[in-house]
Parts: sequence; C-alpha cells; structure tokens
Amino acid sequence: MLHRRQLLGSLGTAALLSVGLRNTAISADNASDPVAELSTRLNPSIQAARDTALQILKPSPAELDRGLRLHSESIVFDSYGFSPRAAVDGDAIAAAIEAGASHDQVKDMKEEMSMTRYVSDPVEQQEYRDAWRASGVTCVFQNAGEEGQDPLRLMRRLSRFTYATDLMRGFVSKAAVPADVETAKREGRHCLYLTGNGVPLRQQWESIPDELRYMQVFYHLGIRMMHLTYQRRNMIGDGCGEKSDAGLSDFGHAAIAEMNRLGIIPDCAHSGWKTSLEAAQSSSRPMVASHSTCGAIYPHIRSKPDEVIEAIVDTGGYIGICCIPRYLRGSGDITALLDHIDYAVKKFGPDAVAIGTDVSYNSQNAGRESAKLPRMSKQHPPFRSLWPADDYKTLPAAARSIAWTNWPLFTVGLVQRGHSDDVIRKIIGGNVMRVINASMT
Repeated sequence: MLHRRQLLGSLGTAALLSVGLRNTAISADNASDPVAELSTRLNPSIQAARDTALQILKPSPAELDRGLRLHSESIVFDSYGFSPRAAVDGDAIAAAIEAGASHDQVKDMKEEMSMTRYVSDPVEQQEYRDAWRASGVTCVFQNAGEEGQDPLRLMRRLSRFTYATDLMRGFVSKAAVPADVETAKREGRHCLYLTGNGVPLRQQWESIPDELRYMQVFYHLGIRMMHLTYQRRNMIGDGCGEKSDAGLSDFGHAAIAEMNRLGIIPDCAHSGWKTSLEAAQSSSRPMVASHSTCGAIYPHIRSKPDEVIEAIVDTGGYIGICCIPRYLRGSGDITALLDHIDYAVKKFGPDAVAIGTDVSYNSQNAGRESAKLPRMSKQHPPFRSLWPADDYKTLPAAARSIAWTNWPLFTVGLVQRGHSDDVIRKIIGGNVMRVINASMT
C-alpha cells in the first residue's frame, strides 16, 4: 500500500477531492499517525463538512500535506467555542413534558444532556471522541457560563463541564494553567480552558468590593476569561445590541481592574464598540475580543472596527475570528473566514489574530432525538437575544465549510494564503497561549 505522503503526491486536486481523504484512501498502518488521524474514520456528518470545504479550497496535494502536518504538530487552541455536543434523550424529555415539566426545566434538561450525556452514553461518547479527533484541536476556551450576572445561574453550566472533565480526564481535562495545555498536547489528550458569559455579581450594590467578590470564587473554580457584557446593557457597560453604546461605566472600570488583579482575561466580544474601546483603554493586561470579525470588511454589531481592534492589540490581546456566516458576510464560508484573518494579520500583525469558532459539533443523533419532543407553547424572546432586525439567510454549504470539525482545513487555508508556518502557529493557538501566559504573571 502507498504511504500517505506518496498517496497525496500522486493525486491531482480533482482526484483528491473525489477521494475526500476517506478511510479507504489511507493504509491501516497509518492509523496511529497524528496527521492521518485528522482525515481517517470520519463519520458521514464530519465527512460531508470536510468535502464541502475541500471543494471550496481546492488545495494542491502539497498544500494539503503541509497544512495537515502543521496542524497535527501544533497546539491548536480555539479562542472561544464549545466542545462537541451530545444528542439529548428525546424519550426522557418527552416524558418530563408529559408529566408537567416547566419550560425552564425542559431547557435545563436539554442543556445538561447536550453538555454531559457523552460521559455515560457509549454512542454519544463515540460521537464526542470522533469529533475531537477529526478537529485536531488541543484546547477550547469553553463557554462554561450562561449569559447573565447571577452567580447561581453562571455556576450551573460551569458544573457541567467540571463534571465532564472530572469523569473523562484521561481524554479531556480541565486546564487551569497554560502548562496543562502543553501537557495535554504532549500526551495526545484534549482540554478545556473555561470562560464565563458574564461577570458574577450579587447585585446588592452595598459597595464595589462587595459586588466583585464572587469574581475570585469563579477564578478559583477555573474561570479564566469573562464577558464584560452580553448583547444588552448591564452595570459594566453596553452590549453590542444597544443602539446607544454609552461605553464603560465607572463600575466597569473597577471590574476590569479586579480581572487584571486576579488574572481573568476581559472579553469584549459581545460588547458595544465604545464599551470595547474604553475597556481596552482601561485594562492593564491583555484584553480580547474572543469571537468576533473585522468591521472594516463587514460592520455587523458583533464585529469590531479597526480603532477597537487596534486598542485591543495595544493591550497585548487579539481578535478571534468566528465561524458565523452572518457576521463574516461575503460568501459566508471558509473563504470569508480566511479573508477576515488575512485582513487582521496584514493590518495589525500576526500577534493580533486567533480563531474563536463560536460553533460546536452536534451529534449525528441530535435531529432524531429532538424530533421526539412535543411542541411546547410559545415563549417571549429571551432578553439576551433581542437583536436588531436582520434578513440574512445562511446557506447550508457555507455553514458546513466552517464546521468545527474542519479546523484542520482552516490551517490548510492559511497555508494557501501564503502565511509562514510561524505565523500560522500563532493564529491557530500560539497567540491564545501567549495571552493566557501573560494573564497568569
């Protein structure tokens, strides 16, 4: 049988795309090869996404070989995202609804199952492991906090990822310090660095120190990054969905100072532009927009204009480019993702850019299980989701091309764009490692 390098060298682009790097194309003796692991034994869902992106990129064998090898050798760190999600148990939730479960109870069951069911269910665990393997991702800055400020609300999601990493620590563990990420890479494991979608506040407003004291509790529990705002206005500043964008409050300056003291990275991904700018000017340590886009390419409310990105970069931070077609615009696919990365690298330098996907892999079984659930009564839109009107239609192929499991092809695309290996290593993980190291000192 041909070895992988010989195979790739002998295939033209058209033949390569046709093969799609399927299992049969690579010999069994390559099964332990970390490069081959990125492209073999892919389930139909992962393979379909992979084929879609390959059809768009059309890499040469040499580009594909270099990209996959570089990806397999590097620490790959998603600057904001989600580890693979399990399918829910549709029968169990349907029974709970029949028994009178409230909307909140059903929502909680769905979330808990999607975030933990792979621990105990063998089928879902295989889905989970397959997605991690195909992605080649070492670590995800995992969203482990529900949007808001209430400490109990924030703790609920955090508990789920603590549980999962406790019970699956031989495969995926919680990383508390940068060295844990390096160890996971060296040992062929994966890990989660935890971020919260809000700053925990008691909202008693007796004093500033009293309001901020739960921040240290969450730091001790493993949270290493926090959203300043989420879409809407809070006591720290204005979210990106607020038309006024009044900027950072006096309390917001105090909150950032406490983050800097503890070693928590301030994240303005969901903050308004003025709030983001003033937060960067206030922070004495690196601040980030962990999952955003370049407003100079398309000025979506979730993007950041050049002035804001420059201020973030001046702190030593970065902008993480996300995988949401609505924010990327243009083609909305992997080409658009690479366009935003290219722009940020050329405008602000290679130390300024990461990839924060803001998407997850969902189990192939999710649709089947969700179809078992009876329809529940309509609810008011959640406060956090009050977005400005937007008639953008996401094309399925665009979303598939930037699926989370296509991480290896993000690296291949960067190779095609002419970036050096050193620059690519920074974009796919090195810059996140640099910032988390800086936050700990």
